[in-house]
Amino acid sequence: MSLVDFIPTPKFEEYKERFKQHYKLERRADGVILVQAHTQGGPIQLSVENHRSIGQLFKTIGADPENEVMIFTGSGEDFMMDADPEGFKLEQEDLQHWAYEYAYKDGRINVSSLVNDLEIPTIGVLNGPGFHTEICLMCDISICSEDAVVFDLHYDIGSVPGDGIHSCFMELLGVKRGAYALLTGQAIDAKKALEYGIVNEVVPRDKLLERAWKLADHIMEQPRITRRLTTQIVRRPWKKRITDDLDGGFGIQMFAHLAKKKSIHSRNHIATSVAYVKEGKENNIK
Repeated sequence: MSLVDFIPTPKFEEYKERFKQHYKLERRADGVILVQAHTQGGPIQLSVENHRSIGQLFKTIGADPENEVMIFTGSGEDFMMDADPEGFKLEQEDLQHWAYEYAYKDGRINVSSLVNDLEIPTIGVLNGPGFHTEICLMCDISICSEDAVVFDLHYDIGSVPGDGIHSCFMELLGVKRGAYALLTGQAIDAKKALEYGIVNEVVPRDKLLERAWKLADHIMEQPRITRRLTTQIVRRPWKKRITDDLDGGFGIQMFAHLAKKKSIHSRNHIATSVAYVKEGKENNIK
């Protein structure tokens, strides 16, 4: 008998309650966990608080040995197309503090936790148009709705696109397509996303979760050690990508952020850029 005990691992019912403001969690008996991100029951609205929660969630799910496959999706008709009205108040009150806490530390943790802390297969389900879709697109398997649109708005609101979406775009799209998407705010619809290899399947909205569960069922057919070690193989490109440029990208973005001496995050900034996507523009070039 050891002289010490194991530190208790997270219990599903406890963290289901802890994260309920940000995520609706459901887990089957076989360990497949469904995560539905939301803001007050509807589509995600970006905020400092919401931003921090994602890395905390992934670390918690990854630390629970009873989780075997994760399905991650949004809620409602879009993934994330708006900002919380007071979502960046903390940043505006103390930019220097939150430029590190929000724009550097939390953001890096969010992306790296998805790749490094979840040693289980992941299925990203993009349920509609949105920004910060890297959380779905960097999953091992990604599917999307027929009306999904992938885009990045950082450049068009005066920010450097260096907070993880750049790693996602450059890895999946390649150098030329990635640069074009980041510099022009290109709106990549579901058909083109499939053509470019950003997603694996395009599925009718009302069939998205059904398809995700079927994919999870297939993954669960193999032994636990096979599932978990296979993630180490398929994640190698992502591990290399984020090691090579995630920290540097965030650092460059944060430098630009502070050089302006004001927050670039605001509901108006985001709404202006998102409007072009909702109007079906190919990109935000006027």
